[in-house]
Amino acid sequence: MKYNSVFDIIGPVMIGPSSSHTAGSVKIGQTARNLFKQQPDKVDIYLYGSFKETYKGHKTDVALIGGVLGFSTEDSRIKNAYEEAEKANMHVKIIEMPEEKSHPNTAILHLFKGDDTLMVEVVSIGGGMIQVVSINDYPISLSGNLHSLLVFHKDSFGTIANVTSILKDEALNIGTMNVSRKEVGQTALMTIEIDSKCDESTVKRIEQVEGVERVIELKGKEA
Repeated sequence: MKYNSVFDIIGPVMIGPSSSHTAGSVKIGQTARNLFKQQPDKVDIYLYGSFKETYKGHKTDVALIGGVLGFSTEDSRIKNAYEEAEKANMHVKIIEMPEEKSHPNTAILHLFKGDDTLMVEVVSIGGGMIQVVSINDYPISLSGNLHSLLVFHKDSFGTIANVTSILKDEALNIGTMNVSRKEVGQTALMTIEIDSKCDESTVKRIEQVEGVERVIELKGKEA
């Protein structure tokens, strides 16, 4: 594994015993909340593999809930995340899953608020770092470190070119890009990580592209 700094090795400053099971779990919760763009009224948390086996001892569930509530890794309120969720009128359900995933530190968070729902599958890869591997069952690969745009769009000719043309006009460099779809001609998901933050007017231009149904903007720590 390539490390960018000593902090990737010793892990972040945090409340909790484990960089992967606790600090990484806080970031998983934070990322799910940021993608949902609001605090949910309800969140179902599915735990797999090592997360399922050790979450009570490592307080992985507490960390995930704290992240969904918007707490940082050093926030002392994480220790009382269940109580804080109750104060915020956020119902939490933890579900232990018997099947295995490709990574042992896997959690799926299903967030609800009114008619809005979002399902996010994320793995904790160590040192407080994570990887988003699917959103609403669309396979993706997203670190959460770079500024990202998730563009749900009709799987039709020219849509991808029109979106990337806007990024070119705004002098925004694409770091990584992935497109996934479930069926030909139906809704597809374009995931774009860019090297710098884009402004609101750029997002609005993308939303107006023919075929684009929804744009989710995720601000990364390096943007």
